Amino acid sequence: MSEPRIKPTNAATLVVAGFAAAALTWVSTSYWYWELADLPLLPVAITLGVLALLEFVLAQQTRARIERKPGRLPVEPLLVARYVALAKATSLTGAIFSGFALALTLWLAVEAQSNDAARRDLPIAVITSLAALAAMGAGLWLERACRVPKDPDQKDADQR
Repeated sequence: MSEPRIKPTNAATLVVAGFAAAALTWVSTSYWYWELADLPLLPVAITLGVLALLEFVLAQQTRARIERKPGRLPVEPLLVARYVALAKATSLTGAIFSGFALALTLWLAVEAQSNDAARRDLPIAVITSLAALAAMGAGLWLERACRVPKDPDQKDADQR
């Protein structure tokens, strides 16, 4: 019986989630943008940006601890499993918000030519897009940092 393993995040999953969010955003924005109040995207952008920063720092520290660099304490396996769960959730959330924010940014850029409200919302949508992309990248980076390095003896055996 094999050990249970968490598979790495599939890029296709993130792309499909992002495109689905983008399509839904484009359609709903086209119909209901004019009926909405001001878009409260700045708190979303700040939250995603802070999450991305936190996960980039966690990734650097975790990688150093897994590789047992001098001066670093060993890492607890359960903590790494929790980081992986956080990373997978963040990368998917980042992909969904990226699709949403990029579609909204594109839609607002088109509408900003003739509308003050769209022109006013455009910078916040751009900031949200960047924060969402950063969160997705940070999630993927943390997930990669949590991988257990191959044993050097195992590499030699695989090459034979």
